[in-house]
Amino acid sequence: MNNKFFNKNNAVIITLATSLALSQTVLAKSVSDSVVEKQRAALQENTEGKGYGPQSPRDIDQDYGTNLRVFGTAPNRADMNLCNIHFHKNAEHRGGEFTTYAGNGDGNGTDTGFVYNGKLSKAQLKPVNAHVCAAKGHALQSGDTLEVHFVYSSAQVTPGPTLGACLAESTMNPGLRVEGQVIVLANDDKAMNFKELAEVKSVNGYYQAPNVPTNTGKPVEYLGSTTGPSYNEKASPLQVSWSVRPEVAVVDINSVADWCNDNEFKEDHAHGVRNLVINPNLLSPIL
Repeated sequence: MNNKFFNKNNAVIITLATSLALSQTVLAKSVSDSVVEKQRAALQENTEGKGYGPQSPRDIDQDYGTNLRVFGTAPNRADMNLCNIHFHKNAEHRGGEFTTYAGNGDGNGTDTGFVYNGKLSKAQLKPVNAHVCAAKGHALQSGDTLEVHFVYSSAQVTPGPTLGACLAESTMNPGLRVEGQVIVLANDDKAMNFKELAEVKSVNGYYQAPNVPTNTGKPVEYLGSTTGPSYNEKASPLQVSWSVRPEVAVVDINSVADWCNDNEFKEDHAHGVRNLVINPNLLSPIL
């Protein structure tokens, strides 16, 4: 037997087997519609008549909602302290320039949500070799959509890791505001620099992110909650005033990599996405 021929064929077989296994792994990550439907049913059952306030994320192009829990809108972000910045892989909200559904994903917030409807150039889509923001094993790549959350608190706090940085013992129920900006990652050093976008400064005695875009459409403001896939089957109890911009900003992926390697929030990966909330009883009306 020709050992060279045998080894070559073995390599082909192994390659085919590996490809098949990877393909099956990818397919296994996408759960059926029934899984998402069960999660939504559990969310409804676990909140029915229990007094939970309006939830997030939602379709910002739809203004309908019948949740009866009303709370005061948080102050303008200029009068609050920026306490946290983080982002989610794919947009949690739907609307504007991000209405393309990424799919059901794995049922736990990975590979779901909404992506940018537009197109980048071939050069901007050139893959990067670096494992960008891959601390949890899921590297970002050119063309990926992210939803960035700039979180503000009325409490006397300083910027720091997790939403815990937004709470203080001296203020039991601080006003919370989230400025949401959807971005798309491009291999383009002329695109927006994320480190500049996420820069933190003290302005008039408050911690601020002064470079949050002002040219990505009029923000849709509504009353909602915190997000994340841990709330797929239960409600978030926190009350949040949201401002979500309908247009997407193009950001240099290499600057995102730099930020993940060094930021005061200790963010090193993209967070998962909560199912879009569609139950009218869990949505506030957008006025």
